[in-house]
Amino acid sequence: MIMLEKLAKQTAIYGISTIVVRFLNYLLTPYYTRIFDQGEYGIVTDIYALIPFALVILSMGMESSYFRFTTRAEEAGGDVKEGKRRVFATTWGVTSLAATLFFVVVLILSAPISKVMGEAYVLHPEYVPIVAAIVMLDIWAIIPFARLREQGRALRFVALKALGMLLNVGLAIGFGVAGLYSTEFGVGWVLIANLVASVVTFIALIPTVDRTLPRIDRELLRRIFVYSLPLLISGIAGTANEFIDRQMIKYLSPGSEAEAMAELGVYGAIVKIAVVMTLFTQMYRLAAEPFFLSGFKKEEFKEANAAAMKYFVMASVVIFLGIVLFRDLFALIVGSRFREGIDILPVVLASNVLCGIWLNLSFWYKREEKTKYAAYITFLGLGITIALSFLLVPKMGYRGAAWVRFAAEGAMVVWSYILCRKHYPMPYDLRRIGEYAAIAIVAYGLSELLLRSLDHMLWLGCNVAIFGLVIAFAIWREKIDVKALVRAALSKFRR
Repeated sequence: MIMLEKLAKQTAIYGISTIVVRFLNYLLTPYYTRIFDQGEYGIVTDIYALIPFALVILSMGMESSYFRFTTRAEEAGGDVKEGKRRVFATTWGVTSLAATLFFVVVLILSAPISKVMGEAYVLHPEYVPIVAAIVMLDIWAIIPFARLREQGRALRFVALKALGMLLNVGLAIGFGVAGLYSTEFGVGWVLIANLVASVVTFIALIPTVDRTLPRIDRELLRRIFVYSLPLLISGIAGTANEFIDRQMIKYLSPGSEAEAMAELGVYGAIVKIAVVMTLFTQMYRLAAEPFFLSGFKKEEFKEANAAAMKYFVMASVVIFLGIVLFRDLFALIVGSRFREGIDILPVVLASNVLCGIWLNLSFWYKREEKTKYAAYITFLGLGITIALSFLLVPKMGYRGAAWVRFAAEGAMVVWSYILCRKHYPMPYDLRRIGEYAAIAIVAYGLSELLLRSLDHMLWLGCNVAIFGLVIAFAIWREKIDVKALVRAALSKFRR
């Protein structure tokens, strides 16, 4: 329980701050979906789906490797500080080199790359090098940010992230007020705001590296690559799973290229509505990854991971129902032209829940350095995504893409669990997890049945009652002392 309290504390620090920071960023969603049409927002969706893919490739699994090899440095004894410094300098050096080479290549080949990406980019080939510069700066910052997490400097981590986010949001809104989005450069000003924020963030991050310069230790890098290569392969496949749905909409949707970009815009907007679930999964990952990859005993790891899985599912169910039961309110986040796709919101949310479950199931093979399993699982998901996309997207458009992602995430969870049970049995409380999953399905189904027979306001009132009962059940089932939690929170607040 002490370990879980530590994890919960870190999750709370990352969580509260991440929610605040990301909420500011997501304020741009209602803003952009009201000043851009569906096609223009489709470009934004397309670009910000491709950026994470580039980040995964260029980071080469070095973030997880950094956590693992700093733990090794502690276990080895001797000059631990110097050992960690070597790991930092090497991982930072190789990622920075890769990012710089990427930018140079894209700068040289920007014209042909624009043609491949589609008509919207042919009209604005300057978008491509700007995106490449953003990617380069973000890669330069990945390992320094990982170092802050490893050192437990959560507040510094969040403060620097907040700086970049606030600057991005401020510039984006300022450009809109100045009327720049209506100029020929249009969406490009979104990228300029991001670029400026990335530059400032990296400059502010430099003092945290303690005068350590990127320097590659070849022997250390060889050992790191043995560990990280499967993570890189799985990361590529995993991120492809997350962005390829956008590309399939772009290239497989029925109709013209303009209509496809409009579909992509609607899909991207609905995905943004699921921000709360995305934030929860992300804040959990930020805290859990260094926590579960630290060096503690096998049985302690199993106990902590099993308990974390149960509470993660419980929290995910509450968030899922909180959004789907009141989706009419969440739909107001996006402009009216984008609300036609609100029916896919439950599917998108469920996919995010499955993604978080898979995250929990992945820690054992990262800890045991059997990262090859990551490649097996993610390639399964990618194969399902590609195969089903060709079947469903041409017929159903973005709705088909939503169901494809759900199927892929579900398959990855199932196979992850099978591998875990075979190679590293965990004491997961499947009965309790099943209870929460069943509650989510029943509560959502009941709400949908009531929608067909009740006045809208009465239906909302019933949803409030359903949601309250679910929360009450979770508190009762887990014997959560709400009063103690409130007192502890108030005490920390006073201090």
